[in-house]
Amino acid sequence: MSQLRLASLAVHNLGPIDLELAAHDCVALSGRSGSGKSLLLRAIADLEPHTGEVFLDGVACASVAPWQWRSQVCLLPAESQWWYPSVGEHFRQLDAGWLEQLGFEAEVLDWEVSRCSTGERQRLALLRLLSRRPLALLLDEPTANLDPESAARVEALIESYRRAEGAPVIWVSHDRAQGQRVATRHYVLSTGQLREASS
Repeated sequence: MSQLRLASLAVHNLGPIDLELAAHDCVALSGRSGSGKSLLLRAIADLEPHTGEVFLDGVACASVAPWQWRSQVCLLPAESQWWYPSVGEHFRQLDAGWLEQLGFEAEVLDWEVSRCSTGERQRLALLRLLSRRPLALLLDEPTANLDPESAARVEALIESYRRAEGAPVIWVSHDRAQGQRVATRHYVLSTGQLREASS
């Protein structure tokens, strides 16, 4: 079980931002397009130069090798990259139950990435991220390209992972109803500052 803390985090025109997430906590993050939601997630994942600090279980990002930090505090971008021709080449190991939970058969691992739809790639990218067993999740609109049934499957899997692993989650979503379903708290990013939204 892990805790994530932002201390005076600032990147470009954002911040300074302070935020604490306990184990199991899920924060929904919304804001207008261009408000910096994705940028904030990238800074937390140490993919953007920033000031201030991010702590995981009291350990500062700056004190950890970048590759190690990114294996523990994992970002799921809105559009994930694929490096190999087949789906299965992107996985070292995978819980077969997760495949079924997201509506896939085991044969999907033999598919060529090029034959996958945008929504299929989005669900598979989530599975690829979870297979690394991250300690904290940064999710940038993980259901944006999905139909309601697939989106519900994704929400359920993330919920079960969060509860089983005690992983704190920051979930960017423009869907207020989704935020109310999945999150324990809701924040809005506006004019470079983070404020807690009223329930």
